[in-house]
Amino acid sequence: MLNETATLNLILTGATGLVGEGVLLEALEHPAVAQILMVSRRPSTLAHPKLKELLVPDFMHIESVTAQLAGYDACLYCAGISSAGMNEADYTHITHDITVHFAEVLVALNPQMIFIFVSGYLADSTEKGRVMWARVKGRTENNLMRLPFQHVYSFRPGFMKPFPTQRNVKGYYKLITLLYPILDKLFPNYVSTMQELGLAMIKCILRGYPKPILEVEDINQLASS
Repeated sequence: MLNETATLNLILTGATGLVGEGVLLEALEHPAVAQILMVSRRPSTLAHPKLKELLVPDFMHIESVTAQLAGYDACLYCAGISSAGMNEADYTHITHDITVHFAEVLVALNPQMIFIFVSGYLADSTEKGRVMWARVKGRTENNLMRLPFQHVYSFRPGFMKPFPTQRNVKGYYKLITLLYPILDKLFPNYVSTMQELGLAMIKCILRGYPKPILEVEDINQLASS
């Protein structure tokens, strides 16, 4: 845990996806964030004085760039993929194997780092449920928690309202944006904005949080605190 006036140096993955882009936009504007290293498989068109980009086509070979990963306070691991149309082996490789390998490389460099993993609403910590993606997310959470970081937090967001300026927004999320005022009123513990998600992550790094798994209600409360 750092103090509120700390200047954070962050690693962020998934910036070319919906969640990573939204978290990145919030982090770039936060006064406590000094620098962000965006680790991506493909280049981004976003430019900002706080932002550096590191292209790594295969995260399973992240060891080749360890020198550029040293000296950071936290990692916001927002990379991920939908399970739609995927078999369990392929989804496990992308969601679990690559994520845990990335984290293992980071913790070897700096065990004082804080690692935040974007999981999903209804992720299955028992790893035994019927829903494939939930089991895999739960297994990933559990194995990350076993790594000797200073802290590991799993964020389980539900539906998220993107920033108006986001580019990586799929069609159904555009509909959610239109319906968000109604969803927020009827189901406040199931929806967040991308701003709330990003802000909650930064506050979690600065202040800590009493639980390692943050559900939607935790995310929204922390963002507004």
